[in-house]
Amino acid sequence: MDLRTGTKQKLFFLTIKCLDEEKVIQTYTGEYRNLMVLLNEKFYLEDFGECKGMGRCGTCVVRVSGLKNAAISKERNEAATLDKMNIAEPGLRLACQILINGDIENALVEIGF
Repeated sequence: MDLRTGTKQKLFFLTIKCLDEEKVIQTYTGEYRNLMVLLNEKFYLEDFGECKGMGRCGTCVVRVSGLKNAAISKERNEAATLDKMNIAEPGLRLACQILINGDIENALVEIGF
């Protein structure tokens, strides 16, 4: 139940692989602002997300597979930041630019690959 709206949220799952640890995370749309916030909350990562979600620093690069719909496209500053970092691999994304919603259901997110 979302305490702000009083409505029941549909839960979904995603798998996070951080070095040798793999966790299945249960969440719902809007529980976290974006994937970067979720990862910091669950894994307590140092130096991850230095620009606080602006899509400019590149410190929250993750490898993601299984995204759907709107989550596939790179919005805002993400494409330019990845280009400046010479990152062309399609699966590498900025976690701060991936919103927490059903479009990431069953996705695999790798940190520190």
